[in-house]
Amino acid sequence: MKSISDIRTEYTKSFLDISTVDKDPVVQFSKWFDEAVASEALEPNAMSLATISEQGTPSSRIILLKGIEHGQFLFYTNYQSQKGKELTANPACAILFFWPELERQVRIEGVASRIEPEASEKYFQSRPRSSQVGAWASPQSALIKDRQILESFAGQIEKRFEGKKVLPKPKQWGGYAITPLEMEFWQGRPSRLHDRILYTKVDDEWKINRLAP
Repeated sequence: MKSISDIRTEYTKSFLDISTVDKDPVVQFSKWFDEAVASEALEPNAMSLATISEQGTPSSRIILLKGIEHGQFLFYTNYQSQKGKELTANPACAILFFWPELERQVRIEGVASRIEPEASEKYFQSRPRSSQVGAWASPQSALIKDRQILESFAGQIEKRFEGKKVLPKPKQWGGYAITPLEMEFWQGRPSRLHDRILYTKVDDEWKINRLAP
């Protein structure tokens, strides 16, 4: 078995410089995201979301980006889940994208807020019906005895909405929009001398700086 400490990769695919990045980090992100899609990255919209509990304990999980609108990053979840409760107590959060196919990552820090219920409803009803049933059936992040509990809940929901192709959105489910305050673009380079470009929001303007790797 290979030692974990011996696992390493030499990054050589590209470079990143202040002179070539867009002045708007959301525009720069969109460019990189399109390139990640073109590279056939596995789930290019997968991102790690980090939140903080009322006790100051951090937690993170992989979720999916579902849109970029008005300079904000959108995702959907159960408001009663762990992340939902933590965002209610403290809206500060961070998301991280990693695209190994391009040797790139993007780190974003910002503040999350719930989007309008009408927008959440529209997205919810655009999902596959099975996903709509799942959102109704799962008491997300709650302790459950076994999987049969979930399957029983799902069966009850199927019976409740039998014959309906589109379900109403559960009150406890909806979208969040993350307003970025800091965005860092990381491009892997040889000898671990990686390129890191940092955007920081200052008085409604983005300041751009290079960071040491």
